[in-house]
Amino acid sequence: MAEDVKTGNPVWETIKTIVYALLIAGVFRTLFFQPFWIPSGSMKQTLLIGDFLFVNKMAYGYSYASCPSLIIPSVGLNVDAEDVCGWMKGDNSRIWGGEPERGDVIVFRHPVTGRDYIKRLIGLPGDRIQVRDGQLILNGTPVPQKPDGVFTEVAAPQGPQRLRPRCENGPVGIGAVCEKSRYVETLPNGVSYDVLNIGNQGSDNTGIYTVPEGHYFFMGDNRDNSSDSRLPQSAGGVGYVPYENLIGRADRIMFSSAGRSMLFFWTWRGDRFFKAVN
Repeated sequence: MAEDVKTGNPVWETIKTIVYALLIAGVFRTLFFQPFWIPSGSMKQTLLIGDFLFVNKMAYGYSYASCPSLIIPSVGLNVDAEDVCGWMKGDNSRIWGGEPERGDVIVFRHPVTGRDYIKRLIGLPGDRIQVRDGQLILNGTPVPQKPDGVFTEVAAPQGPQRLRPRCENGPVGIGAVCEKSRYVETLPNGVSYDVLNIGNQGSDNTGIYTVPEGHYFFMGDNRDNSSDSRLPQSAGGVGYVPYENLIGRADRIMFSSAGRSMLFFWTWRGDRFFKAVN
């Protein structure tokens, strides 16, 4: 005689499956890797608008900022990391904390708005930082910059926000070639990366910043198109970033879309699959 097989309510089983999947995804995102979609051009040419990457949360340990935020304005959903893990905030410490290295590309929470930013770590606690005629001065010593040709891109709206690139040879018309001078900058610990120049502006000549204990100083590689630690938080910039606000290190680009959505696979850039972030 055939054995009876009990079956549950299919709707309830589906709901349970979805809940379990969300719980597993939440744990994975909180503890290990967080997806990040590059929305702006502040890190060109290292990171382009439309790059999709996973942030390594294990690199620096865990703090309140490690809890994921879930913000979907179209449906009125706004659950911030601080809403869930705010009890961990306040002492500027981390669990299993690791120290970031100068030159790391890091995702962090803005100290005021709580939004996620991605920049390059330039200044460690106690460092003195200045920019003079577009050159980075670190603890009184100019950081070497070597000319490395020209970065080019099409002058056209980019990404979901349809941002127009700023050009050193601009303004230029839609579809024209947009150019920026490129330099290889090398930090004292040997980390090298490309930085771009658009023109002379206020952020190319600054006062001296002294990084407080337990804080870090960040800059974008696209130096003239980056809101970063050179501008204080009171003026809408990033300012100094507390240790507990670090989320993780960007190690590798998974894929990159040159279109308005990462779902538009026909716009994916073929040369950026699994590309290391330097």
